[in-house]
Amino acid sequence: MIIAITNQKGGVGKTTTAINLAAGFAQKKLQTLLIDLDPQANSTMSFLDPHSIHDTIYDVILGSTALGDIIQATEVANLSVAPSAISMAKFESALTGEIDAPFRLADCLKPHIPDYDTIIIDTPPTLGLITVNALVAATHVLVPIQASFFALEGTDDLLETIDKIKARANTELRLLGVLITLFDKRTVLSRQVADEIHQVFGDLAFRTIITKSVRLEEAPAHHLSIFEHAPHSSGAYEYYQLCEEVLERAGA
Repeated sequence: MIIAITNQKGGVGKTTTAINLAAGFAQKKLQTLLIDLDPQANSTMSFLDPHSIHDTIYDVILGSTALGDIIQATEVANLSVAPSAISMAKFESALTGEIDAPFRLADCLKPHIPDYDTIIIDTPPTLGLITVNALVAATHVLVPIQASFFALEGTDDLLETIDKIKARANTELRLLGVLITLFDKRTVLSRQVADEIHQVFGDLAFRTIITKSVRLEEAPAHHLSIFEHAPHSSGAYEYYQLCEEVLERAGA
């Protein structure tokens, strides 16, 4: 199972979801690889010392090193990370005109798929070539949507992109579900937006909802997932429930 966490909007909880879904699977003793494709490298910094990083996923996709040479184990048992760096911002310009550009990640990843039970791909807030690489390599897509007024803005473009890739480049790609994030249960607006998301997406909307949480915001600053930082918090409970629901939906 290879899950791309994708939404072209920023600030919707993509990286928070990638970090904690990966850590949750690892806690379930599933060998898990977290691939960071975001130039901001926040998933990377949540688990790895930046001084330990030399080559990154950018070097792998450009062909100057092998994926196996950049993967690092983390302090979380069963969890490894393929790190990113700001150099990923040069990705699109470096591959302009390359006929195999959308398939670079899939080709690099293919030999390593048997080594892992789950692979999570964190993507940048864009529908550019980086995200296309993630969708071509993935078996499933998980879309976080913030419970805010403009929640559904741009969703049609994302779903159209997924459909195009499924039709041509990756026929096995499946929309796993839509995850409501940053839900503020104190506000009427959050509840209205959540209802609208459920009306639009029906059964594709996850039952699990991720509420706003100070603990979730703090955890990356301590280079920890929510399970290590605040194991008894609502955020830990919700991401544990999400892990269960993802495995149920994926038939794993």
